Amino acid sequence: MISVIVPGYNVQRTLDACLEALLDQTMPRDRYEIIYVDDASTDGSVEVAQRYPEVALIRLEANRGQANARNVGLAQARGEIILFTDADCVPARDWIEAMLKPFADAAVDGAKGIYGTRQTSLVARFAQLEYETRYEIMRRQSAIDFIDTYSAGYRRAVLERHGGFDPSFRIDEDQELSFRLAAAGHKMVFNPAALVYHQHPATLGRYLRRKYHIGYWKALVLHRHPDKAKGDSHTPQSLKAQLGLAALTGLGLALAPLRPAFLWLGLGALAAFALTALPFLAFAARRDAQVALTALPMLFLRALALGWGLARGLLKAALT
Repeated sequence: MISVIVPGYNVQRTLDACLEALLDQTMPRDRYEIIYVDDASTDGSVEVAQRYPEVALIRLEANRGQANARNVGLAQARGEIILFTDADCVPARDWIEAMLKPFADAAVDGAKGIYGTRQTSLVARFAQLEYETRYEIMRRQSAIDFIDTYSAGYRRAVLERHGGFDPSFRIDEDQELSFRLAAAGHKMVFNPAALVYHQHPATLGRYLRRKYHIGYWKALVLHRHPDKAKGDSHTPQSLKAQLGLAALTGLGLALAPLRPAFLWLGLGALAAFALTALPFLAFAARRDAQVALTALPMLFLRALALGWGLARGLLKAALT
């Protein structure tokens, strides 16, 4: 038995497509169960889920975050292999079959699939290319330490042994779990055949807010796992340089009226930032020329949003 767990909070708009895709898989229906855990939604998410009698519905009385919702689903699941996706994802028709293949190797305890998107907005297309550059990094590695739960699989016994997700993390809880499992010696692999289609943020404001929150919670993850500040199997090293260079650019330009040297500091940092962006720009140019034309300012704004969130998260970690 395979268990597919979908947590959701106020996902009325996307839940139908997710559940319909999960019910229409190439995997025989009697081999898997679907569990939707509603995290105290205030919209019509529960009513949507109730339209699917084949889907087990768990309703939580208080909103406690996706980590807690996934743990509740795990406690009710019957499967030996536990798969996770999100309520704003539409798994490809062979997603379950593809997710299972790495587990034919008894040494594999976890697997990570990929995002795709059918969106046409420039911001969403930029976000998709971000993920694709990270997938290129992961393709070169025989084992990874980073699984995102939008397309994820684990052996149930491993999740239970390590206590599942830490509900104190509202975001990046999947990263924290991945780092914990990797530190314990569990092998996890990248599985690019396991595709889910996703609704990335379609506007610049939503995208930057999302990056800020990711940065904030990533700081708390790194406080728990400081060795991962050196690097992980998912994050480009260039991103670390860009965070520092974006901060230096802003500082130099802000202080430029006080002394001309600050202006040159800001401009020099901006030029260095542009150099670090060249690999992404070349990657984008081969796949989406329109995105490539706007990628440099997008990368700069991304670095500012991530950096601000990271700084606030590190401050919180230092004070607690």
